[in-house]
Amino acid sequence: MINPIDFGIKGLTNEAVKSSRKKYGENSLNYKKENGFFDALKSIAQEPMVILLMVASSIYFITGNNGDGIFMVAAIILVASISLYQDSKSRMALEKLKSLTQPNSQVIRNGEVVEIPSEELVVGDSLMVEEGNTIPADGIIVHSNDFSVNESILTGESLSVFKDASKLDNKIFGGTTVASGLAIATITEIGNNTQLGKIGKSIEGIQEEKTPLEKQISNFVKNMSIWGGIIFLLVWGINYLQSREVLESLLQALTLAMSVLPEEIPVAFTTFMALGAYRLMKMGIVVKQMKTVESLGSATVICTDKTGTITQNKMELAKLFTLDTGEVISVESTLNNFEKELVTIAMWASEPIPFDPMEKALHEAYTRIAPVDQRPHYKMVHEYPLNGKPPMMTHLFENSEGHRIVAAKGAPEALLATSTLTDTQKEQITAILTNLGRQGYRMLGVGQAIFQGSEFPEKQQDFQFVFKGLVAFYDPPKDNIRQVLKDFDKAGIQVKLVTGDNPATSMAIAKQINFPGYEKNMTGEELMQLGDTELQQKVKSTQVFTRMFPEAKLRIVNAIKANNEVVAMTGDGVNDGPALKAAHIGIAMGQKGTEIAKQAASLILVDDDLSKMIDAIAMGRKIYSNLKKAIQYIISIHIPIILTVFIPLALGWVYPAIFSPSHVILLELIMGPTCSIIYENEPMEKNTMIKKPRPFTTTFFKFKELITSIIQGLVITLGSLSVYQYAIFEGYNESVTRTMVFMVLISSNIFLTLVNRSFYYSIWTTLKYKNNLVPLIIGITLILSALLLFVPPLTRFFQFETLSFKQLAIAVLVGIISVLWYEIVKGIKRARLKLK
Repeated sequence: MINPIDFGIKGLTNEAVKSSRKKYGENSLNYKKENGFFDALKSIAQEPMVILLMVASSIYFITGNNGDGIFMVAAIILVASISLYQDSKSRMALEKLKSLTQPNSQVIRNGEVVEIPSEELVVGDSLMVEEGNTIPADGIIVHSNDFSVNESILTGESLSVFKDASKLDNKIFGGTTVASGLAIATITEIGNNTQLGKIGKSIEGIQEEKTPLEKQISNFVKNMSIWGGIIFLLVWGINYLQSREVLESLLQALTLAMSVLPEEIPVAFTTFMALGAYRLMKMGIVVKQMKTVESLGSATVICTDKTGTITQNKMELAKLFTLDTGEVISVESTLNNFEKELVTIAMWASEPIPFDPMEKALHEAYTRIAPVDQRPHYKMVHEYPLNGKPPMMTHLFENSEGHRIVAAKGAPEALLATSTLTDTQKEQITAILTNLGRQGYRMLGVGQAIFQGSEFPEKQQDFQFVFKGLVAFYDPPKDNIRQVLKDFDKAGIQVKLVTGDNPATSMAIAKQINFPGYEKNMTGEELMQLGDTELQQKVKSTQVFTRMFPEAKLRIVNAIKANNEVVAMTGDGVNDGPALKAAHIGIAMGQKGTEIAKQAASLILVDDDLSKMIDAIAMGRKIYSNLKKAIQYIISIHIPIILTVFIPLALGWVYPAIFSPSHVILLELIMGPTCSIIYENEPMEKNTMIKKPRPFTTTFFKFKELITSIIQGLVITLGSLSVYQYAIFEGYNESVTRTMVFMVLISSNIFLTLVNRSFYYSIWTTLKYKNNLVPLIIGITLILSALLLFVPPLTRFFQFETLSFKQLAIAVLVGIISVLWYEIVKGIKRARLKLK
C-alpha cells in the first residue's frame, strides 16, 4: 500500500512539535468561559426554596429566636451543598462525555501516520483528512485525491468546493467538512487564529432546545410554585386577620409555601439524565446530548446499515471473475495473468492513499502479486469522483514516459452500462452476479479505457470502457448478530436493513442471519418512484432496503416517522448524515464512522457493536422508569406534608401550627436524597425489556399514574391527621402530638420508598433488588429519627417529646398501613395479568 511518506511528506519531529506548541499554543477555541461553581451558586441563590429559607431565618433572628435562625442558615448551607454536589456530578459526567465526542486527527510525525486528539494539533503538522472528516484547523494542501470540501459553516454556500495543491484555492479551514476524497495539508493556523476562531462561531455556543419531558417537568414545577405563592399569600392574610401578628403569620405562611414547592423534581431530572449518560459512556455508548437518554426507551424501529453493523467490515478480497477466462476463482488460487491484470486495474481505480476497506484490500492484493511495484512511478493526472446511480469512479495515471492508465471500478451495473459487451457476455456476467450475490459476496465491476488526448471527457461515463471482470469481497456476519435481532424482537422493536449494497448480496446476508422478512426487498430507485402516502404503507411491510442513497435513506426515516414510530438509525458515512439527523435517535459508529456521521448522530457506539443498542435501550427504559418512580414518590410524599400543615391551620384545630419551617425543611432533607439517590440507583425490573416501547407522544404524567400518586398521598394524609386527632382525643400536649404526626410521616416515607420501587412486583420481590443505597439511606433516616426522639437537646430544639412505646408504635404502625395498602393493588394487577 502506498504510504504518505512515499510522497516525500515526513511531518514534524517530536522536538518540532514541542517547539511549535510552545510558540503557538493548543488547538482549541478559547472564549470567555463561565465559572461553573459560581454560576451554580448564583442559580441556587435564585431557587424559591432557598429564598424562603432565607426569609424564614431572617424572621427568626428578628424575633430573637436565634436557635431556629441558626438551624435555617445550616439548612441553607446543607441544601446548597447537596445542590452543588448534584450539579458537580452532572457537570463532571457531561464533561467526560464531551471529551469523548471530541474528534481525533491523523497526522504524519517522524515519518509515520499517527492518530492524536485534535487539540494536540500544532502549526506545521502534516494533517491527513478524508471523506467525512471535520477539518480541525486551517492549512495549505500539499497533496490530494478527488478532494472537495463543504465550507457552508464559513460561507453559507451549500455546494462542495474542489481543491488541490496546484489550484489557487489550495487552503482548508477548520470547522469545514470533507465531502469527498483525501488530502494532506500543512497546518498554518490553529485555535482562535483559524477563520472559524476569528468569527467566533462555536458549536459550544449553540443552546439546546428543551425536550417535551423537560418542558412538562418545568411547567409542573412552575405551576406548583404559582399555587404555592397563592396559598402563601392566602394563609398569611388569614393568619394576620386572626392574630394581627405580621411576622408570626408570615412564618406560618412560609411553612406552607415550603411544603408546596417540589424543588426535588428538576434536581432529580438533571441527575438521572446526566448520570444515565455517564453510565452509558462506561458501557461504550457515548451520548452527545442528555435528551437522547430520555428518548432511548421509546425506540420502536431501528434502521441498520449492513457493512460493519450486521457484518464484520473485514471486506476480504475473496473471488475474481475475468471475461477472458470466464471463470470465478478464489484469490487464494494460483492467479494467471488475466486475473493479476484484473487486480492491478482495480487497484489503479482505487485512491492512491486508500481509506475504504475494499480499496485497502485491493492495494494489499496488488502488493502480493506485483513482481515490481509500479505505484511510485505513476502520478494521478485526472480523476472522476464516485458518482452516478449506481455509482462508479475513474482514475487516470501517467508515468514519466507518457504511458497512461485509465481505470474504473464501481457497481457492476454501472460498468455494464458503460462497456462494450455482447448480449451473451451481459447474460453471463448477470448470472455470475446473481450467483455470487446469493452467496453474500459484495461485488465491484472493473473496467479499463484507452485515451490519448488532454481534453478529458466531462463525465466518466463518456469513456468507452473494456469490461475486465468482477472483484468479489466477503464480509461475514458478526457472531452475535442473530442474538441481537432476537433481543430487539423480544423488546418489541422492528429492525429494518438499509444498505447501499445490491439486492442479492443483502438478501443473502439477511437470510444467513435469519433476518425477519429478508425476502421482502425494495431498491432506492423503486422507493423514489412512490408517493409519500404509498411509501408510508410500504415501509410497514418491507424489511430490507437495498441500493440506497442519501435521499432514499432520508425518505425511509421520514416515512417511518410519519407512521408515528420512534426511529433509531445507524450510519457511518457522509451519505448517512441527513438520515442520522432526521431520525429521533441517530447512531454513529465509533470506529468506522466519519466525523460527519458522528456530528449528525445523537449517540456513538464506541466499538461498532449493535448489541450495545440493546443495552442503551434497556438503560433508557430503566432511567425513564426510575425517574417516573422518583417523581411519583415526590408527589405522594408532598401531599401529606402540605395538607398536614394546611388543614389544622385552615380549620382552626387545637394545635394549628403543628409544623414550623424547621420541621418542613427537616422532612425535605430526609426526602431529597431518597428520590435522587435511591431511585437513580435502582436496577432494571425484570419485565422492562419484554414490554412494548412506550409511545413517544405519551405525556410523562399519565392520568392513571398521577391519580395513583395523589391517592397514595391522600391516604398518608388521612393516617397523619388521624394520629393528630387521636393524640388530641387522648389529651396529649402539642409536643407529643407533633412528634407522633412527624413519626407517621417518617415511617410512611420509608415504606413509600420501598413500595414504590415497583408498581407491579411486590415489596418482597423488590427487597431482593440489588441497591446498596436503600439500606444506607433508610439506616440514616432511622438514626436521625432516633436522635430526634432520644437526644434531649435535639428533642427540645425541634419542640418534640420522647414518645412512650405505645405512642411510637401507633405512629409507626399507622405510617406503615398508610402505604402498604398499595401492595393489595399490585397483587390484583399481577392476578389480572395471569388470567389474560
